[in-house]
Amino acid sequence: MNQLIQLVESSLGANRFEQVRPGDTVKIQLRVIEGEKERLQAFEGVVISDRGEGGSKTITVRKISHGVGVERIIPVNSPNIESVTVLRHGRARRAKLFYLRKRTGKAALKVKERKTQVNA
Repeated sequence: MNQLIQLVESSLGANRFEQVRPGDTVKIQLRVIEGEKERLQAFEGVVISDRGEGGSKTITVRKISHGVGVERIIPVNSPNIESVTVLRHGRARRAKLFYLRKRTGKAALKVKERKTQVNA
């Protein structure tokens, strides 16, 4: 059974979310089908958790929309994901940032920025 699971996970291809970590601000373009039409919908927010590995890995992205917190659980290997862009690398000292749920206003999205090393 494990060999079958490994075979399926290896066929999924490269992971587009390898560089995404909790605390990062990301913009994800999702393909939405409404009737016969198809369009792209952007979801921009802070990654508050990731869970699982391989084919069942998911990330939870949180944003504030009109004063209301909105969270979306996104399967990493979903065929409906068009692109993933990391807008800001956040420095989080925890793997799960659920404490952001209790915050309101700008503080709900405030995570310190991670310093990246530049190879010169």
